[in-house]
Amino acid sequence: MIPFLQYCSKKGKSLLLKITGTDHVLGHKLWAKDFPEVSEEVSTRYLIVGGGISGLSACRFFSMNNENDYLLVEMESHVGGNSSNGHNKFSKFPLGAHYLPLPNRENTEIIEFLKECGIYQGDDESGDPVLDEYQMTFPQQERLFFKNSWQNDIVPQNGISAVTKAELERFFEMMDYFRNKKDTQGKYWFAIPVHDSSREDDVMQLEKKTFRNWLENENFNSGELLWLLDYSCRDDYGLGIDYVSAWAGIHYFAGRKNNWSKKYKDQVFTWPEGNARLAKHLSQYTEGRSLPDHLVFDVKITDHHVEVFSFDNLQKKTKKIIAEKVLFATPQFVNERIFNSKKAGKFNYVPWLLTTITLQNGFGGDEEMAWDNVIYGSEGLGYIYDQHQNIDQIMGEKVITYYRSFSTNDCKQARKKLYHLKEDQLRKMVVEDLKKAHPLIEDFIIDMQFHKIGHAMIAPVPDQIFKNSEKAKASLDGRVFFAHSDLSGISIFEEAFYQGLRAAKEML
Repeated sequence: MIPFLQYCSKKGKSLLLKITGTDHVLGHKLWAKDFPEVSEEVSTRYLIVGGGISGLSACRFFSMNNENDYLLVEMESHVGGNSSNGHNKFSKFPLGAHYLPLPNRENTEIIEFLKECGIYQGDDESGDPVLDEYQMTFPQQERLFFKNSWQNDIVPQNGISAVTKAELERFFEMMDYFRNKKDTQGKYWFAIPVHDSSREDDVMQLEKKTFRNWLENENFNSGELLWLLDYSCRDDYGLGIDYVSAWAGIHYFAGRKNNWSKKYKDQVFTWPEGNARLAKHLSQYTEGRSLPDHLVFDVKITDHHVEVFSFDNLQKKTKKIIAEKVLFATPQFVNERIFNSKKAGKFNYVPWLLTTITLQNGFGGDEEMAWDNVIYGSEGLGYIYDQHQNIDQIMGEKVITYYRSFSTNDCKQARKKLYHLKEDQLRKMVVEDLKKAHPLIEDFIIDMQFHKIGHAMIAPVPDQIFKNSEKAKASLDGRVFFAHSDLSGISIFEEAFYQGLRAAKEML
């Protein structure tokens, strides 16, 4: 975290503004590689580089398969990657991913993990899963500010034309078809993990065009429908329909089968701290086996082992870690700085801004905030109500987290712009967006924390999932392996979890 504090006066009231973010300053030392000579050696059988969900998933797999000679190194001072959180005196709040949809029935490894977490508690008499409802969204789950009023659900409904209604119905009928569509080998066209999806020609063609092109070819023109689809893609992928592939756009709606639970089809698992709750559970597998604040900057593969050079940012010294095999659970833009053979030029990482806002008692009046609150036509993705699952009646301050991705064809330029935005600029950007639904919000703000993530997620642009990502998975000499959600082309918890499992299995 790199905090910068500033007080901003608005109408005589002082606001506390704070900027945090991933430690990109330390990360950028990879460019210069100006590190001290080795002063310490460490040995382990398996080394995991990167403490995001993929790295943690690999640690879990090793431990559950009676392999305890492993070590994890992480550049940040904590594990979790984009599944991290912050907190203030009123609530915990996410600093990245904030929910997990119910898994597909076929995704048994995630289901087993949910059982381990105590979220899935077995089956009832009818065979339906018994789930911990306190870890799921309470009513009201989501709402949309549309045509100057709030409506339930984020699909535009109030006052839409008959033409728009017909297009919405036709689109969702097509998604139902794709959700169940299988190829001649019995594989779903759209599956989670992505690796299990069909590779037949008709499927692969959807990877070669943008979602916008596909929608135009299918004569979908309604402004409300196109907004919904653009919002959905920005929400899951960072980029909108003009940039993501048709395959990715359809996968958003068809990849989840809604076939595990009859009772809880439309709900998701969520927590005040977001997916940091899941990362915390996984972190138990790193206790006594992790080195935080360590930046790996070089690797040498020998006939018998792998030598990994890591800078200890606390003690300001370099360590050589000797391992039989190494797993790089790191994104490709990091790997290309370490391995000459790795190129990340075709990997597009979208920058994100998260803003957690503490609001005075009385914000919203008598209206009931949903967990997810979306504003039609907004540049942002709306906000989540972090205290949504508090079982006590909340009468005081409220904490919300606003999300914004930067959907553009130049993610590098957007990233530079985000890093250069100062507190006042960020405050104005966020407040002006929220004022579309809450004109008086400024009068209630106590403080705002801006969290910048320069490389928040991989964007599934055309040819990303089945072409660029597949090539990057290959191990080096059977000793160095790779696992990260960007190797799936889609940055969701299930894919990161799968990639860690896949690579750990290969290593064993």
